[in-house]
Amino acid sequence: MPVAASYLESLNPEQRRAVEHGVVPGRDGGPASPLLVIAGAGSGKTNTLAHRVAHLIVNGADPRRILLMTFSRRAAAEMSKRVERIARKVLGDKAGVMTDALQWAGTFHGIGARLLRDYSDQIGLDPAFTIHDRDDSADLINLIRHELGFSKTASRFPTKGTCLSIYSRCVNAEAPIEQVLGGSFPWCSGWAAELKELFAAYVEAKQKQNVLDYDDLLLYWAQTMNDAGLAGDIGGRFDHVLVDEYQDTNRLQSSILLALKPGGHGLTVVGDDAQSIYSFRAATVRNILDFPGQFSPPADIITLDRNYRSTQTILAAANGVIGLARERFTKNLWTDRTSDIKPQLVSTRDEADQARCIVERVLENRESGTLLKQQAVLFRTSSHSGPLEIELTRRNIPFVKFGGLKFLDAAHIKDMLALLRFVENPRDRVAGFRLMHLIPGVGPASAQKVLDIMAASADPIAALGLAPAPPRAGDDWTNFIGAIVDISRSGWPADIERARLWYEPHLDRIHEDAETRRADLIQLEQIASFYPSRERFLTELTLDPPDATSDQAGVPLLDEDYLILSTIHSAKGQEWKSVYVLNVVDGCMPSDLGAGTSAELEEERRLLYVAMTRAKDDLHLMVPQRFFTHGQSAQGDRHVYASRTRFIPDRLLPLFEKTVWPKAATGAAARSATGGPRIDVGARMRGMWR
Repeated sequence: MPVAASYLESLNPEQRRAVEHGVVPGRDGGPASPLLVIAGAGSGKTNTLAHRVAHLIVNGADPRRILLMTFSRRAAAEMSKRVERIARKVLGDKAGVMTDALQWAGTFHGIGARLLRDYSDQIGLDPAFTIHDRDDSADLINLIRHELGFSKTASRFPTKGTCLSIYSRCVNAEAPIEQVLGGSFPWCSGWAAELKELFAAYVEAKQKQNVLDYDDLLLYWAQTMNDAGLAGDIGGRFDHVLVDEYQDTNRLQSSILLALKPGGHGLTVVGDDAQSIYSFRAATVRNILDFPGQFSPPADIITLDRNYRSTQTILAAANGVIGLARERFTKNLWTDRTSDIKPQLVSTRDEADQARCIVERVLENRESGTLLKQQAVLFRTSSHSGPLEIELTRRNIPFVKFGGLKFLDAAHIKDMLALLRFVENPRDRVAGFRLMHLIPGVGPASAQKVLDIMAASADPIAALGLAPAPPRAGDDWTNFIGAIVDISRSGWPADIERARLWYEPHLDRIHEDAETRRADLIQLEQIASFYPSRERFLTELTLDPPDATSDQAGVPLLDEDYLILSTIHSAKGQEWKSVYVLNVVDGCMPSDLGAGTSAELEEERRLLYVAMTRAKDDLHLMVPQRFFTHGQSAQGDRHVYASRTRFIPDRLLPLFEKTVWPKAATGAAARSATGGPRIDVGARMRGMWR
């Protein structure tokens, strides 16, 4: 098959081994033995996974029986496009038809939502359920918190957000509440009994209202897989199951995967234990470390260690840092990209000098032809970039800081989606409360009475129309009832336009920047037109929201070039020519809060490794001698003196170039740099008024 073989020629030997694992050329040889692909940073992981899926299809696998799970819907869509491009080299125009049948590509949560609707009649679930996002779930917990009287306790009860985080950690980590409280929320340990009562009432409320939260999509799926018959039926729908970013999965996701393919046949997982940095989301590195031993015989392991991103000097330093990890799959990244430039350890006096140094070097790079957007400043915690942001603003240098509001976090978008959700599921009390609070003259008590009347009726929308109007609502209440009835009767996507027309007067009344927010509503309407139904739109938008145009952390509208600022967590998967890492000192990396246990310390080491491997050509690790901590310890906010991170001990120093900024000065500048002020002018100025 010379033509078929040609599409694999761009792969290196390890990538090709991963792609061809268990596949019989010319025909689908059936599910292969389990495979773990350890894909190092910049090693072409996505390309390898896409080639494997295409190779399966080219060799006879039914694309309708391939399940591909990624960590964003966007990644799944991009993967599907790559698969089609690869398959087209062999199948020609048939490739489009084949890859169109690759319909089971998506996130764990998205796939879970689809399967729960498919099997709803067998698991006692109403298929018309709606899905709460995190804010909606927190609001519902807060309602129950008030009803149970926990908001009026003598000592402070955990907030709604904390309660939801505890609940989510228990679910995703498959851990008892006492363990979760002791390990992650010790200040809440005294409330274990009350939290159990709250969570039981929360689950009951969701079931009564026919809503699922984000965690339920995995929890219900996992519970379904506990039934041997259903597990066999669901697992039998797929010959091949492939999972990307396996190091970022939690215990619940691992349980689902192992229930889908208990023998491991047809199972491929791809990931990098050295980039497991999301334990705060309940992800556990144990999933990937323990994966081979879950099967008998153990899963095959193929390591991708050729890096296509960074220079060898950068990789040598990164390998040195991660090589000190207590437990890992052996992997040393290498590349053909040679360079004499080592990563720099840049020592500065304080964070202000750190900011000035970075700005100076960023501008020097720009003058040498490197765009601002090809450079990035990374940091452990968002607050670390404060002094740098001030300096960038002072120097009129545009920048984007990743981590602003997401589309669904914006109040006006949540209002619109609440209206659509309420029509889709009139028993959704959170959506109903949110909508009714938009109406002048309607308070919590009035909304509660109306929702109680709706809950007691077999036809909630009809009951809404017959319910006594709140006495001070006036025509706004009549307009609200009319909109609900119209939307429930109109077809999709015309009903979203009707929803917008009802909401716009409230938008003008509530928000000063109504015009900017109105543009988001138009964008929402355009997005909706690509979905076949209101239910699909609400489900998928909740699971994977796009960015808002009114996001203040977004791209500067008047600048074509801008510097990237990002937390390390947000930078994972990205790359830039030049990378600057702030505060590479003990107390920041690892943070005081991240050095409690050996597992936490190892994750902090992996964070530094991820930051270092984002750099293609230049890497600068900043080491301020003095920095400001934001409440990381009992002493609260304070300046502290720091030393270089423990993750770069003396024996690794030959892998770096040590520099000092600013360079040694003479005269007054030298005295200032070394000995501080010779006179206390501030004291003299204060003395003038005594």
